[in-house]
Amino acid sequence: MAVSIKQTSDVAAVITVQVSAADYQPQVDKALKNYQKNASIPGFRKGHAPLGLIKKQVGTSVKVEEINRAVVSALFGYIDEEKLQILGNPLPVEDAEEYDFATEENFEFSYDVALAPKIEAKLEKKDKLTYYRIVATKEMEDEQIKRMLENAGKQVEADTVEDNDVVYGRALELADGQPKEGGIEAAQALILPRFTKSEAEKAKLIGAKLGDTITFEPFALYDGQVPEIASLLQIEKEAVPALDGVAFSYQITKISRREAAELNDAFFTEAFGEGSDIRSEEALRKNIQESFAEQFATESDFKFTRDLRALLLKKAGKVAYDEALLKRIFLARNAEAKVEDLDRDMPQILDDITFDRIKGQLLEAAGVQISDEDLNKFALIVAKNQFAMYGMTSVPDELLENYAQSMLKDERTKESLIDRVADSKLAAIAKEAITVTEKEVSPEEFNKLMSEDTKA
Repeated sequence: MAVSIKQTSDVAAVITVQVSAADYQPQVDKALKNYQKNASIPGFRKGHAPLGLIKKQVGTSVKVEEINRAVVSALFGYIDEEKLQILGNPLPVEDAEEYDFATEENFEFSYDVALAPKIEAKLEKKDKLTYYRIVATKEMEDEQIKRMLENAGKQVEADTVEDNDVVYGRALELADGQPKEGGIEAAQALILPRFTKSEAEKAKLIGAKLGDTITFEPFALYDGQVPEIASLLQIEKEAVPALDGVAFSYQITKISRREAAELNDAFFTEAFGEGSDIRSEEALRKNIQESFAEQFATESDFKFTRDLRALLLKKAGKVAYDEALLKRIFLARNAEAKVEDLDRDMPQILDDITFDRIKGQLLEAAGVQISDEDLNKFALIVAKNQFAMYGMTSVPDELLENYAQSMLKDERTKESLIDRVADSKLAAIAKEAITVTEKEVSPEEFNKLMSEDTKA
């Protein structure tokens, strides 16, 4: 089987594979005999149909299959052997010759390939970037302590309704101020004042006492939101629109409140365990600062990597690509892609390709490889940060490990994590190669910087 290449530009080529009967016929004969052994054809015992009949029925399709297998093997074998750096997969050339596979024996298949361009982008000490280290404010520490105390608290019954309470009551539909005969009745209607939508209606609840009966409009209380109203009154969703403007009485039968824990030894033991050294507010704040620092580090690294990307793209300058061929490759790979979207996004796609190429070159030059250990460590950090977003700063190691492994089982998530680990290793290389100035900023200042980057 002969394979040749013709370079049509610096970034594109055509690879041609020539196939003769000797390249595929032995495999075709073998496949047909295997098919014969298992064929069930009317008039013949299983496996005893004449080979000529088998060839007549499936010979051409088997031939095409074996030719395709041989061509693909030769094509990618050539690419590997010649160490060609290509973008995407090879595509059959447009207006390729059509063959009659039933009668012809010799074939020639040509494929367009997009060649990866050569890119020069070296990092030097004269290159300068700022690393923005995010520092949590005291207000954030206070809010975190408050959240932790609330999470460690207990439910108690109260006498007067407050915004964060859970209120239970009996709701009755009214007509002219009186219970409507055959009207809606919800014996266990539950309301969380902080999640209601109407301040005027909520004001009727706040300050009300256990046993009080108020008059309110459920439709207005939740601004017509069907799921909430249906749940409150325990009715079908289809019945909700008719309740616009309808008043209900509501007798409060129970007020439940989350009473925060106190900052004492019992709290520290529950939150951190018996063997923990955290036994004071000072130690707790230090732990929270460390937790925030770990959480914010990924955001700081993200911005640094984004700034590094911009620096490297600037160093690379204008990189030539065969854009028409790349569009064909993308459209072939993504059946649902639209040409107009691809035209719009092409500059960003080309920048992504350029950066990925540079990143790969720099990591390879530094001998960097991404191990399973690297991936597991990063997945644990991501898992810990996600729990921290909900105020859960002392999640058991086993739970973190299980959550991290569940992320790694999803192929798309795993690919994303691999890419982020690669970015992290690239950032580490850059910090040694260039001049980095570190600057402490508040989360608010950092968010402003990120917003300015997005607008730029």
